[in-house]
Amino acid sequence: MKIKFWGARGSIPVSGEKYLKYGGDTTCVEIRAASGELVIVDAGSGIRLLGKELVKEGLSRFTMLFTHSHWDHVLGFPFFAPIYRKKVAITMMGCSFSEEEPLREIISKTMRPPGFPVKFEEISASFSFAPICRKGFRVGSMKIDPIEISHPNQGLGYKFTEDGKTFIFLTDNELGYRHEGGRNFEEYAAFAKGADVLVHDADYTDEEYPLHRTWGHSTSGQALELAVAAGVSSLGLFHHNQERGDEELDSIVAACGRQLEGRDGAPSSVFAVRPEQEIIL
Repeated sequence: MKIKFWGARGSIPVSGEKYLKYGGDTTCVEIRAASGELVIVDAGSGIRLLGKELVKEGLSRFTMLFTHSHWDHVLGFPFFAPIYRKKVAITMMGCSFSEEEPLREIISKTMRPPGFPVKFEEISASFSFAPICRKGFRVGSMKIDPIEISHPNQGLGYKFTEDGKTFIFLTDNELGYRHEGGRNFEEYAAFAKGADVLVHDADYTDEEYPLHRTWGHSTSGQALELAVAAGVSSLGLFHHNQERGDEELDSIVAACGRQLEGRDGAPSSVFAVRPEQEIIL
């Protein structure tokens, strides 16, 4: 399994000198199965650069999963180059038991006039929409299991398993407050138990959190405690706050490392996700 991140920023794309290391694009993750299949998670602004790479590669069939329908996770879809190519066939999945609105409607809204000049019905690629099974499903040699996230308007997190290796992706998940449809801390720890890599929302610092409780995001400290409770090997901090620059993120990662010293079950590494970062499992 190969994982590549194309966007890790939260809420809104940003740019500037202080964002050079950890980037400004919003959520998009590429996951390749050993059997060759491609899964894309979310269509934040990071999907634009991924789309350019897929066109170069000539890949015409893949699966798209969505965590939820908030704008920062779908706003890049109209700028995803493969959707304008006739030979491209995309299977879309997500939000099937955590959203009242059908996935097709969620995506088509990003291209609805007067907000965008090309309608979803006018693009060239073909689409199929499939429900997500609560018991999980397979894409090639990879098993994918969903879990409801604790977030306003609900959504899904995912577990990817292949050849005994596990990647957990839980963005926009508030561990300090249980939103409608979400799970509790113990359930997320059980879901992530023993994972090789856990990537989790860490939008806020512990000092900032009281002002933003119920907004749908966790702190780096909460993500760290989940990683320890689950006994994961590595923790990636994700959904970087739009105001958080490179130096501050480096400081947060260093602080997390100090907090883990000497703790039983602590992950061997903590990192802040950066654009075009690759992980091979």
